[in-house]
Amino acid sequence: MKKTLTLLLACLMVLPLLAACNPSEAPATQTPSNPDGTIAPSTPDDGGDDGPGDDIPPAANLPEGTSLKDGKLYFDETRKVSVRLFDRAAGGPNPESNVFAKYIQDGVLRDHNIEIEYKVGPRWGEDENIGPELATQLAADVCVTYNYPVIKEYAEQGGVLDLYPWVTDYKEYLPNLWGLLTDVNIYYTKDPETNTLWNLEAILFDNYRTLTFAREDWMAALNIASPTTVDEFGAMLVEFKNNAETLLGADAEKMIPYGITYDVAWTACNLLTSFVPEGITDKDQYINGFDDRRTLWPGIKEGYRKLNEWYNDGLIWKDFSLYGAGDDTFDQLRNAGYIGACGGNWDIVYRVGGDKDSAQTHVKKSSGNPDAAFVAVQPFANNEGYYRNYLSAAVDRKVFFPYTNKEPLASILYVDWISNYDVRRFLAIGYEGINHVVEADGSITLIEVTEANFEYTINSPKNIDYTITFNGLDLGDPALNAVSLAASYPGTETKYIAKALEYHNEHALVSKNNQYGDIPAERGKATALANKRNTFIAQAVRASVADFDKTWDAGMDDYMASGGADVIQEREVAWVKYNGDAVWKD
Repeated sequence: MKKTLTLLLACLMVLPLLAACNPSEAPATQTPSNPDGTIAPSTPDDGGDDGPGDDIPPAANLPEGTSLKDGKLYFDETRKVSVRLFDRAAGGPNPESNVFAKYIQDGVLRDHNIEIEYKVGPRWGEDENIGPELATQLAADVCVTYNYPVIKEYAEQGGVLDLYPWVTDYKEYLPNLWGLLTDVNIYYTKDPETNTLWNLEAILFDNYRTLTFAREDWMAALNIASPTTVDEFGAMLVEFKNNAETLLGADAEKMIPYGITYDVAWTACNLLTSFVPEGITDKDQYINGFDDRRTLWPGIKEGYRKLNEWYNDGLIWKDFSLYGAGDDTFDQLRNAGYIGACGGNWDIVYRVGGDKDSAQTHVKKSSGNPDAAFVAVQPFANNEGYYRNYLSAAVDRKVFFPYTNKEPLASILYVDWISNYDVRRFLAIGYEGINHVVEADGSITLIEVTEANFEYTINSPKNIDYTITFNGLDLGDPALNAVSLAASYPGTETKYIAKALEYHNEHALVSKNNQYGDIPAERGKATALANKRNTFIAQAVRASVADFDKTWDAGMDDYMASGGADVIQEREVAWVKYNGDAVWKD
């Protein structure tokens, strides 16, 4: 056990730049140990001798209609702010009125005299919902999305507020926000020409992307070593298929050697990017980077050719393209134990789902085998032998204010409040004895909520749907973070998390921030081009081997003619404007 935890800590610390830590933050104060649901943890000191709290001006210079209360800006009359909240259909209590929502609402009202109303919308298809909400003036005052191009589209139409004056003019009242995000994440998307700032980038404290997993028990049953090359991985899939009766018995016909979803570019990411040549330049990554699924990166087509071969060999789930975002058919098949290998988020098979079980737990139950397990595998090396995981900078969701927001100051104070260290720490781990236990070494182990305490269920991983400026687990100590992260997956042994982190971080690279202002060709193209991408990728994977090139090329030609080529051309102009002939960014 000690060896495993040491390895885990090493995995988390081997690439310091993977997590944009803020070491100056003070450890959390004591959070409630009893589920009274009403008292928020006290906020930490606003900055010490030289922190931002010391810059708060005298009351005479405060914004009109405000005063100071315990060092915080307080409205003389109650303001009301609505906040968009994802509903992940996780099977927990109502996300807009559960104990964690009430904890936030009580705290913001107490500290700033701001009433918070949550407006719930679906997690899947959220970009499509934001447009109609903006058009009908029904959008929440504080909105969250994962898709920056969508924000830019609406900003160019006048549908989004410029946040630059609010985060700069009122900086002295926002110590938590600036202390957490710093200039890096606050100004991440600031236009270098106009200084307009359409959103704030949440910090991705645990900066991880994707991994590939395989059934450890199946490999053991067939005496297959963990694959280390594409060919070995393919051979493993063939063995799964050929030994379906041994592995699944009466359910042999349900065998799916390799499971991908409609979002092929994400669930097969590690395979696909292994075909990207080592040394891809910053310029290439930027020019071809409008599509966050990297469909335009050099070499990617050959990755899809391999998927096409496997599909035609009967190694890939034949119905992968029929079930879109939010559909759980794939999850059900994986949980039932029919899928031998799969990919996606680095911890996707270890995450607890809406039914409080992970895929790891499900396969044990469905197979009746306590040794059934998914284990991370590392078979996809590039042309120079590196197992690259190309990571974005430490950014996550995007926070923005629609033009209908009549309370931008109150809204930015809410964003500051939710960025408070004690607040986000409490929301991530919940109540002691109900959501977590504190181990002897001070680390945190998350526990399953009992039926009697159902209302305390955390609906999203570490309550990230509330902690909109932060994604991760920060206990103020890297060692405690490492051990606690491993214990954040009920039903999964520490060794599996350690292996996943080891493989993920082995040759990971963090991309640089390339923001060069507005690219007019990108306006209105995010959703349309993403849909075209998913469609032609699915068609190419399902095509006959002989028709793969024709199908892929036709789809790519349509993608380019629909705006993709214009985006590339304008991005190249922007690159040259700021970097000249250089292909690497300083």
